[in-house]
Amino acid sequence: MVPAHSKRYFLLNKPAGMVSQFISSHDVTLLGDLDFDFPDGTHAIGRLDRDSEGLLLLTTDKTVTRKLFLSPQPHTRTYLVLVQNIVTAQTLKKLREGIPLTIKNGKTYIAKPVSSEIINEPGKLYPHAADPREIYPHSWLLITLTEGKFHQVRKMVLAVKHRCLRLIRLRISNIELGNMKPGEVKEIQENLFYDLLKEH
Repeated sequence: MVPAHSKRYFLLNKPAGMVSQFISSHDVTLLGDLDFDFPDGTHAIGRLDRDSEGLLLLTTDKTVTRKLFLSPQPHTRTYLVLVQNIVTAQTLKKLREGIPLTIKNGKTYIAKPVSSEIINEPGKLYPHAADPREIYPHSWLLITLTEGKFHQVRKMVLAVKHRCLRLIRLRISNIELGNMKPGEVKEIQENLFYDLLKEH
């Protein structure tokens, strides 16, 4: 890493199989393995599971996580999801109405997406969506949430009897993954970063 000289902000298309951190005691693929020289103090804002991919925000600004996740204003997150077998209109209705999930303390949390729809041409939303498992019965879903806790998307689709095969985060508020390739990093200016995080 190079020395940090100011607050800096980065977008990453995190590949599947990489953990959202720079240091680990386990033998895993880390953010530092990317071909990019991040400044000292860079950290991920939130996380994506190891098997998940797509938009991950990184910064040297220690206040961002608090501003994002403790803010009274919710931030939307949009995911492109490949699931096993064909999703019916009835199943889609269940997702839209909300799925009860059990969380750590045993309480039930209703996971209700902002929107949920079946996508017939995922490549128009994400150029790298092509997947060898598409030869088997499957569906692509586009799910938008205001929070992504408790492995929420995977648990939601599993609750309606569809195993999640692939989970790609396309957007956080108005920050979009766009055409970024897996493993690609882009730097974004501070004023644009915060402007795009505003929910209009």
